[in-house]
Amino acid sequence: MKRAFPIFAVLTAALLSYGLYEALVVAPTEQTMGDVQRIFYYHVPSAWTAFTLFFLNLVASVWYLIRRNSKADALALAAAEVGVVFCTVVLVTGPIWARPVWGIWWTWDLRLTLTLVLWLIYVSYLMLRRFSTSGQTPVLAAVLAVLGALDVPLVYFSIWFFRTQHPQPVIGGGGSIDPRMLHVLLINWAAFSCFAALVCWSRYHLEVLSREVEETRALESLLGAGSPR
Repeated sequence: MKRAFPIFAVLTAALLSYGLYEALVVAPTEQTMGDVQRIFYYHVPSAWTAFTLFFLNLVASVWYLIRRNSKADALALAAAEVGVVFCTVVLVTGPIWARPVWGIWWTWDLRLTLTLVLWLIYVSYLMLRRFSTSGQTPVLAAVLAVLGALDVPLVYFSIWFFRTQHPQPVIGGGGSIDPRMLHVLLINWAAFSCFAALVCWSRYHLEVLSREVEETRALESLLGAGSPR
């Protein structure tokens, strides 16, 4: 993996650059919204990537609850951290897109509100991991992750079953999208997914190493305290 990591990093950087070029230059200009619609190629892939990471957090959390596997807990933490970053991008790019289109920065629309709630849940998860000193913190965090994951399908399907300010889905929901736009959207989703995998993998290994160092120090302290003087 050490040899493959630099190669994957270079390929990811190339894919991100290609996706940027496609979004800003190649993709056709939307007739109604104009160039501001190009945020779509970052807003939507960020949301899909965040959902994927939160699902990974859910799987790892459930695995930890079943097996009490420390590496599963480390993976859950890494996925949550990176997922919150992408969810933050969603909440930032959304209002930037909404202001010239809707005339407002924010409205308490069902999807927007549920997305904000989702972000708050996982920020709470990270705060619990950061500031709690209880030995049961990983278990409590895993339970919170399972409950938080229930909000993901609510966010996704909110515009399918309810009339909201947010546009209706253009993929799989009876809408339509220019094939050239769909092509650029999928390229950027692939680029964002690769970047998320790269960061998540790095953060996971850093967390595992950090825990190994802490365990070593604790063992050394224990042996030092028990040695004869």
